[in-house]
Amino acid sequence: MENNDNALILIVMNIYLLTCPAKIIGNIIDDLYNIEVNKQAILNNTYYLLGIGVVYLLVRLGWKYYETYISRGFEKDIKAKLFERFLKLKVKEIQNIKNGEIMSYFVKDTNEIRSAVYRILSHGSRTICIFIITTFQMAKGVNPYLTLATLCPIIIATFLVIKIKKYVEINFKKAQDRFTEMSEYIQESTDSIRTTKAYSCEKSQLKEFILKNRKVRQSDNVVDVFSNLLTTCVDICFGLCYAISFIYGSHLVLEGMITVGELVAFNSYIALFVNPVNWMPTLISRLKRAQISYKRLDKVFELEREKITVEEREIQEKLEGNIVIKNLSFHYPEVIDRVLENINIEIKKGETIGIIGTIGSGKTTLMNLMTKLYSVPKGKISIDGKDINEIDTEILRENICYITQDNFLFSSTLKDNISLFKEDYQEEEIKESTKKAIIYDEISQMQKGIKTTIGERGADLSGGQKQRVVISRAFLKNSSIVIFDDTFSALDNRTSQALLENIKELTKEKTCIIISNKIADVKQSDKIIVLDSGRIVEQGNHKELIEKEGIYYDFYCQQATKSEPSFLS
Repeated sequence: MENNDNALILIVMNIYLLTCPAKIIGNIIDDLYNIEVNKQAILNNTYYLLGIGVVYLLVRLGWKYYETYISRGFEKDIKAKLFERFLKLKVKEIQNIKNGEIMSYFVKDTNEIRSAVYRILSHGSRTICIFIITTFQMAKGVNPYLTLATLCPIIIATFLVIKIKKYVEINFKKAQDRFTEMSEYIQESTDSIRTTKAYSCEKSQLKEFILKNRKVRQSDNVVDVFSNLLTTCVDICFGLCYAISFIYGSHLVLEGMITVGELVAFNSYIALFVNPVNWMPTLISRLKRAQISYKRLDKVFELEREKITVEEREIQEKLEGNIVIKNLSFHYPEVIDRVLENINIEIKKGETIGIIGTIGSGKTTLMNLMTKLYSVPKGKISIDGKDINEIDTEILRENICYITQDNFLFSSTLKDNISLFKEDYQEEEIKESTKKAIIYDEISQMQKGIKTTIGERGADLSGGQKQRVVISRAFLKNSSIVIFDDTFSALDNRTSQALLENIKELTKEKTCIIISNKIADVKQSDKIIVLDSGRIVEQGNHKELIEKEGIYYDFYCQQATKSEPSFLS
């Protein structure tokens, strides 16, 4: 608030100093009719002019500093709040927003709002001050009737601007939507660059991009046409202001109502209106754009957030890991068909549960519900006898290590990717976790070891390396419940079995859930659950399920012909 007040004071001083030279120059011109008598007055006015110029420069520098500081600070704050909101949104809300649209929010929309704030501070406030201070100087110091007549065209210009601005708004909205479409397409194209090259789709991708780019150009051209029309109307009205000043002002000079110096000063005052009048269409256009961008961002801020408590706690609550799922059914928002139906599972601390099933059988959905990524019906899932809806989300997720199937890696060091940027872990602890994840030897061969920076999404690593780097997080994080969601798919059988032995050692006193499509990954589990179309169709240990000769047995037979028998028998 203090910075805003300082900026306003400096702007008023700036405009007042800006009007002073016109009056001084007018006095000098009138004094020139009798140079000998007014010689000293001319010199004094010249010194005043130079002094005002120096003070004006200093005031302008201070004002520009505050102006930039406030607008950039505003941009920083809005981006921080937007990023924080995205982190706290429910998964179902984020899934409905494309990556290109998210980038458009952070780049295009925030920049439009920042630009509007900057122009309000720079142009809007100056325009108001110039109109008030300069009009007062013109009316009081020269002639009120000349002032009124000269300002009439500006009223006409304002009316035209109001009429045309609506077309700027409509067409800018179209341009914004097309820019978002192009951003989304670019994002998807760069993410799928390997697939594009593998199938030689460069030409079709380029053709589609040219089409979208052409639509963006056409939309921007229409916006520019209406913006230029605004500027042209303002320029014409400004020219009329000068015409009235010269015609009517000359008449007043001849009538002896004003002096030549006052007429020169009056025309200098008119010159001060040049920038504000030219700023008006741009300012209105920017404000309309900012309004559209604000509405887009406001929709994001209205999306449903997760209820996560982030209060500081002296003692972090520790869960034991006894899980009970009772009569759980679930369907995604706006989808009628159920993904899970009547699921009943009991897992005790120290047990390892394997979950196997075909793609789309609901395995990952079940884990997403356990971590409250989606809203869970009350009384359906409990941990340690407590409904998970009554467990603070932060505490719940601190006690669960969920190794997801997407194997996402950040464009940072391997150390940061394993520790997830937390500084609680020592480097030796991180190295030990990589040894247990059977990735240590490969990392050691890299030039910078654990401090090696990997490419975007781990592009420098193979699929198996990515999975083992991600699995390292499970050996590092001290959690009561460990979930592996199809995280061994890119590993060969020998590496997978060796890793499972280490996981078995890790989870002796923990609850472990292993989700996989491979029999070899779940066969050593205390209990195996077979899902099909969202229902539990079989459960038991490996031997019991083989003897049943049901769906699990079919998986076993299919995979036995493709894998080494020693890992399945």
